[in-house]
Amino acid sequence: MTDKEKKNDKLVTVAIHTYQKAQIVKGILESEGIEAYIHNVNQLQPMVSAGVRVRINEVDLPRALDIIENITFEQVEEEGKPVKEKKREILVPVDFSEYTLKTCEFAFELANEINCSVKLMHVYFSSFYPASIPFGDTFAVQPKAEGMYKDIYEDVERQMKELIGKLKVKIADGSIPNIHYSYILREGLPEEEVVDYSKRINPYAIVMGTQGSHKKDQDLIGSVTAEVIEACRTPIFAIPEKSPIHSISKMKNIVFLTNFQEREFLALAILMEFIKNYPIKVSFVHVAKKEDRWNEIKLTGLKNYFEEHYPKTETDYIVVDGNEGILEALEKFVNENTIDMISLSSSPRNIFARMFNPGIAKRMLFHTNTPMLVLKSSTR
Repeated sequence: MTDKEKKNDKLVTVAIHTYQKAQIVKGILESEGIEAYIHNVNQLQPMVSAGVRVRINEVDLPRALDIIENITFEQVEEEGKPVKEKKREILVPVDFSEYTLKTCEFAFELANEINCSVKLMHVYFSSFYPASIPFGDTFAVQPKAEGMYKDIYEDVERQMKELIGKLKVKIADGSIPNIHYSYILREGLPEEEVVDYSKRINPYAIVMGTQGSHKKDQDLIGSVTAEVIEACRTPIFAIPEKSPIHSISKMKNIVFLTNFQEREFLALAILMEFIKNYPIKVSFVHVAKKEDRWNEIKLTGLKNYFEEHYPKTETDYIVVDGNEGILEALEKFVNENTIDMISLSSSPRNIFARMFNPGIAKRMLFHTNTPMLVLKSSTR
C-alpha cells in the first residue's frame, strides 16, 4: 500500500450540504490543494442529517476548516445581493411543530414593539440522487424524482398556508398584532439556510423555538437553533416551548451574563434597543467558582456605566457561586429570582471551535426553559 493510499484510508466528514453546495465545497477545497470526495448520506436512517457528505483526508482537517469557514454561497434569488444596512425584519424559522405558534406569537409581538415586519421561513430537504455519482458525470434528475420533488414542495407550501391561516385567526381575535408578514420556502439544511439568509439579508433579529430542557434529546429544531446561535451574527431570541412569556412588554426581570469582556458594552446597547420602552430591571450576573473582590469591583463599574447611559432602567449586580457548575448555578438563580429572559454576549467563533468546544449559549439552550437573547459582538 502506498503512502497516498494509507492517507486516503483516514477520511473524515468535514461538511454536509445539498448536492449542489457539496460540489461547490469540493471544488474550492481541491483548488486549494486538498483532495475532497462526496458521499451520499443514508436517507433510510431518519436520525442522520439529510444531505451529501464532503469528506477529506484527516491530516487536511485544520486547513480545510479554515477554508470552509470563509465560504459563502452566493445565489441568484429574489432577495438579491447581500445588504449592509439592517433590514427592519424579524426572521422566524418554522418547522410546523406544536410550538411553532408560540414562536410566531413572540415574533409578532416583537415586530410590533420595534416596528418591523416578519419573515416566516421553512427549510425543507429533498434529495433524490443515486447512491454513487461519478465525479465527472453530468447529473440529471429523473422524471420520477421531479414528481417527488414537486410533491414535497406542495406539501410544505400547504403546511405554511395552514400556519398562516392560524395566524390570521389570532390576528382577527386580537391575540397577536396585525403587522406585515410574508414567507419564504428554501431547499437545503435548516441551519445552513438560516445563516446564509441572515448574512445576505441582515434581518434585525431572529426568533427561533426550542423545546427546552425537558425534551433535549428529541429536539430537532432546538438543535438547529443551537447551530444557528453558534454561527450567526444576528441577535437571536430562543423561545422555549414551556416559557410563559409571549412578549418583551410582559417581562419584569432580565439577566445579563457578564464575563467582563469589552464586547459586552456593544451587546448592552443592542439589548437596550429591544427593552428601552419598558420598565424592565436588568441584573448583571457573573458566575465565579471562588471569591475574588475584583469581580465585585468590575460589576460595580459595569453597573455605574449602565446607570450613566440608561438612567431610567433599574439595575443591580450579583456574583453567583459557580462551584456546582455554571449551568446548574445559573438555572438555580433564574428559578429563585423569577427571571424572564437571559441575555448574553457571544463572540463569533470559527467552525473548529464550534465543533469541539460548544459555547455557553449553546449549552444553556438545552438546560433552561427561560427565553434567551444571544448577542454577537459584531452584530451591528
